[in-house]
Amino acid sequence: MNTFTIDTQTMHYVDIGEGPVLVLGHSYLWDNEMWAPQLEVLSLHYRCIVPDLWSHGRSDAAPQKTQNLQDYARDVLSLLDHLQIDSFSIIGLSVGGMWGAELALIAPERTKSLVLMDTFIGFEPEVMHAKYFAMLDTIAQVQHVPEPMIDVITPMFFARNAEQANPALVAKFREHLSSIKGQQAVDVTNIGRMVFGRRDTFDDVEQLTLPTLVVVGVQDMPRPPLEAQLMHDAIDGSQFFVVQDAGHICNLEQPAVVTEKLLSFMNDVHA
Repeated sequence: MNTFTIDTQTMHYVDIGEGPVLVLGHSYLWDNEMWAPQLEVLSLHYRCIVPDLWSHGRSDAAPQKTQNLQDYARDVLSLLDHLQIDSFSIIGLSVGGMWGAELALIAPERTKSLVLMDTFIGFEPEVMHAKYFAMLDTIAQVQHVPEPMIDVITPMFFARNAEQANPALVAKFREHLSSIKGQQAVDVTNIGRMVFGRRDTFDDVEQLTLPTLVVVGVQDMPRPPLEAQLMHDAIDGSQFFVVQDAGHICNLEQPAVVTEKLLSFMNDVHA
């Protein structure tokens, strides 16, 4: 792991491989290790930069000036400037896709392509917005993720049969949720408010002309295929790919399928 400091706060990131640069953004409540199966293959052909989102993995809490996902996209751009990277492609899953779209909008001339996976760049639907903010308030107040809430949150990330198909993956995520305690729990909820209180970028994203791939797990509960279809329809010339037998973290539930699709797309972009 490498480090980069912004206003005294330290961001940890992975920098692996050589070649054209791919910037990968992980899901809320996960970290850079979420991309391990993809990095194993992609890093043989590309230089992969994977920051840990603020308050996730080994990264510190967000700097005071980082108030929303546009600000976070600028933080990632600062990292890329620090590494003297002029052009890059973005692969973002969930919140990674949300800030990834913001990064593409901030630096369109530097962004070669964009992959939006299990994400949504519109407003959070009102009912879910209220539900998520209530959960965040509870976690911040008690400074841990209560067991009943872990029972609700965990299945949201996976296909319906995940407990049987991939018990180790589900168990590891449950364990991770249980480990979020104290100030970290508060800091993580602050990031959650940025995620679920994000702005609507649909009108801006319609202006993008870069190669774009929209990917979604067919059983994704928080970010259902309908949302992915809306983004695909809004982004002219985008490709659309549905991952069978997968939920929100489709890259870990169907790693071979997802890796092959990402590699094929990037190879076309960089041909």
